[in-house]
Amino acid sequence: MIALLQRVTQGQVTVAGDTVGQISPGLVVLLGFEPHDSALTLDKMAHKLLHYRVFADQDGKMNLNVQQAFDNRGGELLLVPQFTLAASTQKGLRPSFHTSAPPDLAKTLFHDFCERIAQAYRPPQTGQFGADMQVSLTNDGPVTFWLQT
Repeated sequence: MIALLQRVTQGQVTVAGDTVGQISPGLVVLLGFEPHDSALTLDKMAHKLLHYRVFADQDGKMNLNVQQAFDNRGGELLLVPQFTLAASTQKGLRPSFHTSAPPDLAKTLFHDFCERIAQAYRPPQTGQFGADMQVSLTNDGPVTFWLQT
């Protein structure tokens, strides 16, 4: 499982001109799933995502996680499925997607991951699995991290 985490001041996903997910300050997380991902993988990534310290404390150091940010009110989460993150780019000039989870499995993993986040923290905003999405965000910092389990 791959998560591209971006600290943002705002984020939004639209599908066919309609907003399907929108947040104020927090994290926009693009998620890619691989065939070997499992419930254990989801648990590890959910824990890492919710506890990864990317927000500044009172001294300006990245010491706060999304749950602790903004005077302990916490930041918002926008989770976006993106199968291209799991593409193989080692050979040639065209990505191969044999390393990405099949669509049915990826859809289940995405929904299960969102449920884990909702149970552990709060319900996230989400993109729409399988849709042609337009994702916009204002990266704060910029701060971007690649997390992989």
